[in-house]
Amino acid sequence: MKKDLIKSIFAFFLIGTILTGCQEKEDKPTKDSSAESESATDHDHNHNHDHDHDHDHSHDHSHHDEKLQEIYSGIFEDDEIEDRALSDWEGDWQSVYPYLLDGSLDEVLQKKVETKKDKAFDEYKEYYTVGYETEIERIVIEDNTMTFYKNGEGTTGEYKYNGYEVLNYESGNRGVRYLFDLVGAVSGVPKHVQFSDHSIYPTEAGHYHIYFGDEKHDELLDQLDNWPTYYPSNFSGKEIAEEMNAH
Repeated sequence: MKKDLIKSIFAFFLIGTILTGCQEKEDKPTKDSSAESESATDHDHNHNHDHDHDHDHSHDHSHHDEKLQEIYSGIFEDDEIEDRALSDWEGDWQSVYPYLLDGSLDEVLQKKVETKKDKAFDEYKEYYTVGYETEIERIVIEDNTMTFYKNGEGTTGEYKYNGYEVLNYESGNRGVRYLFDLVGAVSGVPKHVQFSDHSIYPTEAGHYHIYFGDEKHDELLDQLDNWPTYYPSNFSGKEIAEEMNAH
């Protein structure tokens, strides 16, 4: 099936996706009532596996790449969305906010100035300063736990999956946020977490935008101005800028 081939190349392309999740704050969203939060066990995963794998795929890859880019851009159907486990975001992650402040990402902003031509450099700097701002400099995700680091001190909580929500934008594009809830009562970690990494089905994340807090999910879904963004902790600022500029 086409989706299986798309999944197989998803991880390769995901790391190069740049800042498209920030689109979530440019359009007025509405939640898709057909994609209310649901458990992973209730979601329908019955797919038609009718693709001919003996076929010569040399001319098909461009089509799959095009479909992948459409998904990154927020163009997809409800029946393409699947539940995801916390393991999709497993790893040691660092905030990009310090790199924005120290100038490491200036080349990324300058490229946007030259290509999009809709904002001046200072306007982009302000835009992403608001978007990336966070006190959580590092997040470590392992098994069903998340450890949030602030000022070098980490606090760990266990999280369970609570379905996904689809956001629809006035531009006609869409986004999916995957929701998780804290298990039990733990001081110093958020009660609710939402991930957005431009994927709509299980795959290993290359970076992600995250929304978290003690407010209910409905309130977090309305957060469009601040989307802390995380890349692997072993990346330098230069490497992050290169990945952002890759596409």
